Amino acid sequence: MENDAATLNCPNELCQAANPLTHKFCQRCSTPLPKRYLWAVAENSVMGNSGELLKERYLIIENNVLLDTKPGILPQIPEQQKLDDIKSYLRLIPYRLHVPQVYGLLSLNTGNTQTEILLLEKPPLILHESPLTVKLCEQLTDVWKKASSWRQLNWLWQISQLWQPLATVGVASSLLTKKLIRTEGSIVRLLELSSDGETRPKLAALGEFWQQELYQGAVGTIRNFIGEVCRLLIEGEIHSSEQLTALLDKALTSLSGSNKTKVNVFALSDTGPSRQRNEDSCYPQSGTKFSKPPSKSALTIVCDGIGGHEGGDVASKTAIETIQQSVGQLASLPEDRINSHTLLADLEQAAAIANDKISQLNDSENRQGRQRMGTTVVMALPVAHEMYITHVGDSRAYLITRNNCHQITLDDDVASREVRLGYAVYRDAVGQAASGSLVQALGMNASSALHPTAQRFILDEDCVFLLCSDGLSDFDRIEQYWETEILPLLDGQGDVVSVTKQLLEIANNQNGHDNVTIGTVHCQTKYSEPKLALEAKLADVSAISVADSSHLPPVTKNLPSQKTQVIPEKVTRKGMKLPLMLGIIALLTIVGGSIGYLWRQGLLSRNSEPAEELGQPEVTTSSSPKETSEDNAKRLAQIDKGWLISAKEKLNLSKGTLPPASDVPDQPLPIFAPPASVLQVVQKQQSSSSQDYWLQIKVCSVGDAEGAINSPNSSAPTATTGSKTLLKPGEQVWLKSSQLTPTNAAIDKPTTEPDSCSTADSSAPAIEDSSTSVPVEDSLTPNQPSIQPTPGNIPGLTPLPTPNR
Repeated sequence: MENDAATLNCPNELCQAANPLTHKFCQRCSTPLPKRYLWAVAENSVMGNSGELLKERYLIIENNVLLDTKPGILPQIPEQQKLDDIKSYLRLIPYRLHVPQVYGLLSLNTGNTQTEILLLEKPPLILHESPLTVKLCEQLTDVWKKASSWRQLNWLWQISQLWQPLATVGVASSLLTKKLIRTEGSIVRLLELSSDGETRPKLAALGEFWQQELYQGAVGTIRNFIGEVCRLLIEGEIHSSEQLTALLDKALTSLSGSNKTKVNVFALSDTGPSRQRNEDSCYPQSGTKFSKPPSKSALTIVCDGIGGHEGGDVASKTAIETIQQSVGQLASLPEDRINSHTLLADLEQAAAIANDKISQLNDSENRQGRQRMGTTVVMALPVAHEMYITHVGDSRAYLITRNNCHQITLDDDVASREVRLGYAVYRDAVGQAASGSLVQALGMNASSALHPTAQRFILDEDCVFLLCSDGLSDFDRIEQYWETEILPLLDGQGDVVSVTKQLLEIANNQNGHDNVTIGTVHCQTKYSEPKLALEAKLADVSAISVADSSHLPPVTKNLPSQKTQVIPEKVTRKGMKLPLMLGIIALLTIVGGSIGYLWRQGLLSRNSEPAEELGQPEVTTSSSPKETSEDNAKRLAQIDKGWLISAKEKLNLSKGTLPPASDVPDQPLPIFAPPASVLQVVQKQQSSSSQDYWLQIKVCSVGDAEGAINSPNSSAPTATTGSKTLLKPGEQVWLKSSQLTPTNAAIDKPTTEPDSCSTADSSAPAIEDSSTSVPVEDSLTPNQPSIQPTPGNIPGLTPLPTPNR
C-alpha cells in the first residue's frame, strides 16, 4: 500500500520544503534529498502496515523497513544510561561495512505501554527507482547456490574476519542466524545483532552452521575444501578465527589465477575557490592517469596538510614522497611471496616512517603546539586479488559498487572515538563541539603514539575505491552524488578522468571551503570457474603460522622506533610447572600490593610532614588561616604536568574530551572525586573567560566514594540514580583549579617520574570484557594489530590542533 500523501522534507534548515518521494533534489532550493532507509528492531506486529506514517515522520515501506521523511531533523537519541544496551553496535563502528549502526529511537504507544524501538541506518537493501519498492537483500543461505566459487570463498572469508570482533562484544550468534546474514552483492551484511547470552558460541558452532547450511550448495571446485574446513572447525583443530582466515586465504590464492583484475587510476588536486594555496598532495601527480596492467603498481595516495601558513603543504608532500618510496615496491611482489599480515604491517610501518620524518622537521624548527605541521593520509594499494586501504586522520576511502556506497574508513576524530568507546550515537556525537577535531595525524607525535588503520578487501566485483580529502567528503557530498556521478562508471559510461573532474567541480561549487584532492581507483574483475577442484588437503592447519593467542596475556616486544608497538604472541616456557607459576604470581601480588599500600600511605601523609623534609618547593600543602586568596592563586599557578592532588573533601569533576564550555563558577558537574582520591595532572588549559585554569587529570586511585555520596552535605546523586558518578582508576577528567583550596586538597610536586601513577587508561579505544579472557585491546579495528595500553600510546586523549584547515 503506497501513501500518495507522504512527502520528503528538504534537509536544508532554511528551506524544509515538502517534496515528492521520487525527487532527488529539492524543488525549491535544489538541495540533494537523502533517502535514509532504516531498519526497526521490533516485531512486525508492533510496526503497522506499509504506507503508514509513524510519529508524522517515519514511513513504513515494508515490514520493518522505514524511510525518514524528515532527514534534516536529529532523531530521538538514547539517553546516556541506555547506551549500555546498544554498546555492541557502537563499539563495532569500525566494521560498519558489515554491521548496521544506530540511527536513533522511535517511541510508540502499544496498548497501555510505550515501546522504544531501536532504529538502525543503512540496512542491506536492494534499491529501485521508486523509493517505495525497496526490498531487503537476500539471505546468504538463499543466494549461496547461485554464486561462483570465488564469491562463496569471499563470503566465508568476510565472516571469518567478523567472528573475533563480534565475539568480543558478545554478538557472535549473529553469524549463526540465517535471517540476519544478508548479501549485498559481494559484501556480507548483517540485518541486526543478536546477543550471545550467557553461553557464548565457539568456532565449532560456526563449523556446524556452515556444514548444515552451506556445504551441500558449495560449487564443486571448492566443496571438498569447505567440507574439510567444517570438519576442522567442529573437531576443534582450528583454534582461532585468524587460522580460519589464513586457510581461506590459501584457497583464494589458489583460485586467483582464474580472477583477472584491471585497475585504472586517476588523481586530481585543486586549491579550491577560497584558499590561497594548495596544502593537499596526491600520488600519482595531479592530472595523471595510469592502469595496472601494464603498470606494475597502482598505488594511490591522498594527503591533506595541517598547519596553514605553518607548513601543511610541506607535511603532505613529505608524506607522499616517503610513503611512495616505502610502499611502491610492495605492489610488484609475486603472489606466492605475498603475506597479508606482513603487508598490512608494512603499510602501517610506511605511515610511521612518514610520521617520524615530518615530526623530525617540526623538532628541527622547534615547532610546538599549533605551529607543528602535519597531514592526514589515505592510500589504496591493489596487490594481486586484494585491495589494501590504510589511513590516518579524516581523509576518507569509499567503496562504491552497483548496489551501494560505503565509507570504509573511520575518521580519526573526536566524534568517531566517542562512538567507538560507547559514549554516544554517531549522529549525536557529530553535533557536539569539537567533534571534528582530529585525535591523530602524521607529524604531530612520535610514531609510538601513532595508530594507522590498515585493512584489506577481496576484489570480487567491479567497483570504485574513492579516496578524497574533506574538501569533497564534507557535507555528505559523496553520499549525495555517487548514484549520479560514480555509478555510471560501473555501467561502462565515462571513465575515471571525467568522473574525477566532475566530483572536483561538485566539491568546489557545493562546498568550496577547502582544498580538494581526489584519487579514483576503478577496479574491474572477471572470474572463470577453474577446471580443477581444490583438494581437501589444502586445508592443512599445521601449515598455518597464525597461532591462537586468545588465551594469553599481551607481551610488549621491542620494535624499531618508527613502528607502533604491537602485541606479539606470547610463548610459554617449556617445563614451567603450574604450582611454581602460581607461587610466583602470588608472591608478586603480595609484594606489589604492599608497595602500593606503603606508597599511598606515604603520599597521603605528606600533608602533616614539614615541606623541607620532603624536599618540596614553597607550595604548601597544609591549611593556614593567614593564607589569602592571592596566596592560593599563586599556589595554584605553580601546578603543572605530573603534579599530584590528594582530595581531602569531594571534588567536582567534568567528563569529556575537551574542557567544559561554560566557566560558570560552581556549575553542577556529573561526577566527583571522593575524599582520599589521588589524582595526577596531565595538562592544564587557560579558561576562555577567566584567569582560572582547567586541569586535565588522571585518576590514580579512588577514595571513599560511598561516604561522599551518602554525606549529608553532598549534592551528588546516589549510586541508585543511574548517573555515572563514580570514577575508575585510569580515567581522565577535568577539574577547575579554583576548586582547590588548602582545606579540600593537598597538592604535591611529584618526587618520582611524572607518570609514576599511570594505569591502563580506560578511555583508550579498546573493548573491556570481563567475561572473556581474550585480549581485546584494539581488536575492533579491521586487520589492525593489538596495541599494548601503556602510557603514551593511547591515541587521541587530547584533540590535535587543526589551525587553518
